[in-house]
Amino acid sequence: MTAVGTRAAVLWRLGDEPPYAGGTALTVESLELSGPEAGELLVRVEAAGLCHSDLSVINGSRPRPTPMVLGHEAAGVVEAVGPGVIDVAPGDHVVMTFVPSCGHCLECAAGRPAMCTVGAAANGAGRLVAGGTRFGRSGVEFAHHLGVSAFAERTVVSRGSVVVVPPSVPFNVAAMLGCAVLTGFGAVVNTAGVRPGESVVVFGLGGVGLSAVMAAVLAGAHPVVAVDTVPSKLDLASSLGASHLLPATSPDLVPAVRDLTGGGADHAFECVGSAAVLETAFAATARGGATVAVGLPDPSHRSALPAVTLTGEGRVLRGSYMGSAAPARDIPRLIRLWEAGKLPIDRLHTADLAFDGLPAAFDELASGRAVRQLLRPSA
Repeated sequence: MTAVGTRAAVLWRLGDEPPYAGGTALTVESLELSGPEAGELLVRVEAAGLCHSDLSVINGSRPRPTPMVLGHEAAGVVEAVGPGVIDVAPGDHVVMTFVPSCGHCLECAAGRPAMCTVGAAANGAGRLVAGGTRFGRSGVEFAHHLGVSAFAERTVVSRGSVVVVPPSVPFNVAAMLGCAVLTGFGAVVNTAGVRPGESVVVFGLGGVGLSAVMAAVLAGAHPVVAVDTVPSKLDLASSLGASHLLPATSPDLVPAVRDLTGGGADHAFECVGSAAVLETAFAATARGGATVAVGLPDPSHRSALPAVTLTGEGRVLRGSYMGSAAPARDIPRLIRLWEAGKLPIDRLHTADLAFDGLPAAFDELASGRAVRQLLRPSA
C-alpha cells in the first residue's frame, strides 16, 4: 500500500532534563508512514501510555538512536496487514507489546518470548524485526521505539508485537496491558511465583508497582507492603488491597518492613529503576527470600550487595523483564481477571492527553506524581 501521513511525537536528542514543557527535544511532527511489509500491520493508535521507559530515553539513561518516534505501551485498531499475515485482519483490536517476538530464536523456542534475541537487537537499533524503519520525511528516517512507536496517530508494527483482544475491552484498559500490567503482574506471578500466605513488599508505586500490588493481593500474599514517596500513590495502593503502607523516606524503612513481615519479606519487588532502592529491597528480604529487579536503572549504575548472603542465607536476586511474560498467553488471562472484577486495571488510568500535552505530562511523570497518563492520538 502507499504511504500515509501521520502526526507523531518525535524525540530529536537525548539527555534533556525537566522541565520539558516549552522545550524542543520532543515535538509533534507530520511524517510519512510507509505501508506494512511482510509480517507487519498498520495500526491506528487509540491509546498510548506514558512510561518511565519513555522518560529514560528522553533523559538519556536508555540510549537510543534519534530522531525517534516514542511510545511503547498502546492499543489500537488494525487498518491493514502485510503479506503473510493470516491470523489478524483489518478491524481487529490489538494490544501492542514492547518486545517483538520472532518466534524462531532459542529464547522464543524455549517459551521465553520476552527474551527474544531478534527482537532485542531490533529494539536496540530502533528498527523493526523485518529491518529498517517505516517513518520518514524528506529522506530522513525516524527510528522506532521498542518496535511500537505508539505516540503517533498510526504506526507499523511486527505481527510479533501484537495480541488481538476483544472489542469489548476499552482502549484505556487494553493499552496498559502492553507494559505496566504485563510487567508488574508478571513479575509477581511468572518471575517470583508468589504463593498464598507469603509476604510481599513492593518498592515504587507507578503503573508497574501498583500492578505488582494487585497481583500479590490476587495471589493471596500477606502482608502486602507498599512503599513510595507520594502519599496519593500509597492511598491508591491501599485501595487496591495493600495491607500496609510505608513512606520511602522513612529512616527506619528496612526495620519497619522486617517488623511487618516477621523478619523480612519472602519477596521484594524493586519497581523504581534505582540501584539504591534495589539495595534497600534486598536488605528487606528474609533468609531464603527473593528480590526481584523490575525497574530499569541507568546502565552505568551499580549495586553493592553483601554477596555472602546469597549463599549463607540462601537469598535470591533475579531480574524480570516484561514480567517474564508470554503476551499471547498472559494478556487474555489478564483480560479475564479484569472482566471478573478481580483486577481493576482501569484504576491506574489517571489522565487523558492530546499531543500538545505530552511535554507537560512527562514533567508530571518525572515528578513521581503520575501513575498512568494516556495519549489519545486520534482525539
